[in-house]
Amino acid sequence: MFWFLVVLFLLVFFLIGIRIIRPTHRGLVERLGKYNRFALPGFHWIIPLIDRMILINITEQMVDAQPQEIITNDNLNARVDAQVYFKVKPDEESVKNSQYNVNNYQWQIVNLARTTLRNIIGTLTLKSANSERDKINGELLTTLSKETKNWGMEIVRTELKEIDPPKDVQETMNKVVKAENEKIAALDFANAMEREADGQKRSEIKKAEGIKQGKILMAEGEAEAIRLVNEAANKYFVGNAQLLRKLEALEKSLKDNAKIVVPSGSELINVIGEMAGVLPLVKEGKRND
Repeated sequence: MFWFLVVLFLLVFFLIGIRIIRPTHRGLVERLGKYNRFALPGFHWIIPLIDRMILINITEQMVDAQPQEIITNDNLNARVDAQVYFKVKPDEESVKNSQYNVNNYQWQIVNLARTTLRNIIGTLTLKSANSERDKINGELLTTLSKETKNWGMEIVRTELKEIDPPKDVQETMNKVVKAENEKIAALDFANAMEREADGQKRSEIKKAEGIKQGKILMAEGEAEAIRLVNEAANKYFVGNAQLLRKLEALEKSLKDNAKIVVPSGSELINVIGEMAGVLPLVKEGKRND
């Protein structure tokens, strides 16, 4: 019975000392309050009541710097909040520093981030702080990395969550932005109308040019026709205008049964004869001649 109790005690004692470390953690084993050894992921056994194992998370973590009111360089109260992403380096020295060089490193990072933000944003105007977020993030990251160098930390990145001005200032800024947007929209509309008017103008000009060209071509055609008629008249009717006039007068006289005397030597005799198919009579004296 005695040996059974001894074995049972030893078994319980052994089981109490078992420690399993996951890959996401590293361990520091302390013996009687002094650092003893570094524990990697896997199975470990410590002496109960004598040894103590401290587990440290080495994965990336995030802490919120918590919202705070910061007075900007133009004397405006801005509500500022940021997040800091960090992780403990996995090597033994860094893990030891995260426990023995700083007390509660998460809380210390939060306070350091808040102080650094006040120092950075206090030198900027509210407008520049909103437009230079990348610059603020870069300066915050640089400062935190420098200050936590002996804490075994790696500051991965920092992100500004918000830089909000006072409510009245925000309303004024919104009105300014709205006015700017309306101005841009009005300019875009005016440019569109101008382009449309310009397009219509070019269309009307093209149309007028087409009408003009058509009239020019028509006038040139009529001029060419008149030229051809004139050429034909000059070629076939030169000197016959008076004769044509006489024939018109003769036609009118014959129509009214009027008697007229036509000189025998005139051209009308020849014309009338040709038209009637007869020859003019000549006097005997002239015939004998």
